[in-house]
Amino acid sequence: MKITRIDCHVLLIPNYDEQACSSAQDNLVVEIHTDEGLTGIGETDTNPWIARECIRARGTHCMGLSLERMLLGADPLDPEALWRRLYSGSKMNGRRGAVICAMGALDMALWDLRGKALNQPVYKLLGGTDKRPIVPYASLLPTGHTVDKQCESLVEKCRLARAMGFRAAKLEVCINGPYSHEGLQADDQSVIDIVAACRAAVGPNYTLLVDVAYAWPSARHALAILERLAPHNVFFVETPIDIDDLDGYALLHEHSPIRIAAGEWQNTHWEFLDLADRGRLDVLQPDVGRVGGFSAARKVCRIAEERNRLIVPHCWKSAIGIAASAHLAAATTVCPFIEFLPAELSESPLRSELVLDELQVIDGVIQLPEKPGLGIELNRDTLERFSDERSSAAVAMGVCPPHFGAARNRESAPAVHADARHPE
Repeated sequence: MKITRIDCHVLLIPNYDEQACSSAQDNLVVEIHTDEGLTGIGETDTNPWIARECIRARGTHCMGLSLERMLLGADPLDPEALWRRLYSGSKMNGRRGAVICAMGALDMALWDLRGKALNQPVYKLLGGTDKRPIVPYASLLPTGHTVDKQCESLVEKCRLARAMGFRAAKLEVCINGPYSHEGLQADDQSVIDIVAACRAAVGPNYTLLVDVAYAWPSARHALAILERLAPHNVFFVETPIDIDDLDGYALLHEHSPIRIAAGEWQNTHWEFLDLADRGRLDVLQPDVGRVGGFSAARKVCRIAEERNRLIVPHCWKSAIGIAASAHLAAATTVCPFIEFLPAELSESPLRSELVLDELQVIDGVIQLPEKPGLGIELNRDTLERFSDERSSAAVAMGVCPPHFGAARNRESAPAVHADARHPE
């Protein structure tokens, strides 16, 4: 079997909101085709235009070849060997950042292809089992342009998530710091007030997690807020300080009354070694598409297992990434939850319409597929409808207003509430 073609689909929703903490407003979906008629699919959570160029841009020497150039003609059935080829061949330009994210989409597609070729779901190829429950938490980003409106939205979404059968929910309390949702810059007391309101709404025994999106300027500052959040029984607080402040994370590990989680931005298992050993993170959050695919993510799981840490995969994209997170979770013993944006609570059609048969949540757990590969199928109509190439052509013909105008002109364009999170 040989790889014959790689398709890169850049997707964009109409009237996206530049002020939102939103990465589900766009996407890069890749398809890897073979001469035997099998196709693997993957996605990554980074700027899709940049990632597309990482895949297809020309190269002129052995240290800077395009990812596509290195894959065409290759046998797709050994994804880890191909990962090493891609990493080595792109090292001068890559090693971290967008190139690794692009590799993540390709590696995800290669594992999907391998599963289809061997008639096995990916989690079995990773050594996993369907005997281990995969518990999703409902990841909730509020709507509204004030603290009060966002609080009301989160309270309502918490109630809905509980009514839908979710056993846990994560509150995106992104109201200050560099990645605040809708440009808010509220005081720290508002963070505590929002968490308290959500706790009151769901009761004392429901699992709540909190993401503050790198809000606080130092570990000492964060620690003071974490101590005030502790009475509200929070499972973890995600990314309280800048991701590069590893010494600050180590300080939080020593003194915080709440578990600390991070890792959504990390590329390769080497960066997770830094988080685990220097930052001493309690919860590691690899994003399968961003960390470098399954080939890198499974190594992060081993890091957590060896150090008695937890794995809670990050995923704020589409049902493709959710499927990847579920397969990864089934292959490790230290994953209590995976991130899951309920389609019913999402404002992005890319979340609800990109696949035809997303994995189902029944009685609060995800049902792993018996179908081969990731176990999902792309909705071709959605790929066409949200294609950025199609949108750009419409703008050029004057059929619709340019995206940037729609995004910035809130008076003339209908409001779009982003359903994707901060720094993604």
